[in-house]
Amino acid sequence: MPKHAGGATGHSTGMTDISQIAAWLAEAKSAVAFTGAGISTESGIPDFRSPGGIWTRYRTIYYQEFLASGEARLEYWQQKAEGQLDFSRAEPNVGHRTLAGWEEAGRLQAVITQNIDGLHARAGSHRVLELHGTAREVSCLDCQVRYDADEMVAEFQQTGKVPSCRSCGSELLKHATISFGQQLPAAVLHEAFALSRKADLFLAIGSSLVVEPAASLPRVAKEAGSRLVIINRDATPLDPRADIVLHEPIGKTLASIDAANRRSR
Repeated sequence: MPKHAGGATGHSTGMTDISQIAAWLAEAKSAVAFTGAGISTESGIPDFRSPGGIWTRYRTIYYQEFLASGEARLEYWQQKAEGQLDFSRAEPNVGHRTLAGWEEAGRLQAVITQNIDGLHARAGSHRVLELHGTAREVSCLDCQVRYDADEMVAEFQQTGKVPSCRSCGSELLKHATISFGQQLPAAVLHEAFALSRKADLFLAIGSSLVVEPAASLPRVAKEAGSRLVIINRDATPLDPRADIVLHEPIGKTLASIDAANRRSR
């Protein structure tokens, strides 16, 4: 099937946006979903960049500072311990479950996510590219052994001391997430760009599309000929280039697309 190269008015006259997206999904051969914090706020996980979020109340601990300073590592763990409860309590919502269902039905190739909450996998998605890692695990930077994050945070809260690696004794134990100043995993990023270039339908969901290099993915997909759908609460820099833009609640919108898709079968 040739890729769609139309602009923001490229959908068929007389069809609602929801029905049009459902039709595109039904005919897509290489659809990709790209998700940001907006899909997880409906699971009770706050957007850390929003007013009052953790990132607005604490200074940033950069990766090199984490490596060099015991005081910085302690401050890092204090920040992470505060946010861990949100991840522990959170369950996948209808948006996560809908994307997992589309993958199971063969309609979605993969989910590329900026999120670190692990909710896509918990919802049943199998091919999930976590660009920024996962907050559900803690990793030793020396021997690469991983631990359950809840368990390690509980130890930190009990002792007030940064945990040491039980395998090698290293003090460089941090969440398996990408910190500021730390490089994204090259293999994951390469796969994400490859999927984006091959996509014939690219769904950008719940992302502000301003954090690079991830924000380049929908642009790369569009330039390669993909249809681009943006579903987000607020406007994004790529809205003018999208085929359809919906500023609507994500879970409800994805469920509506799914229902329209089922009706058309």
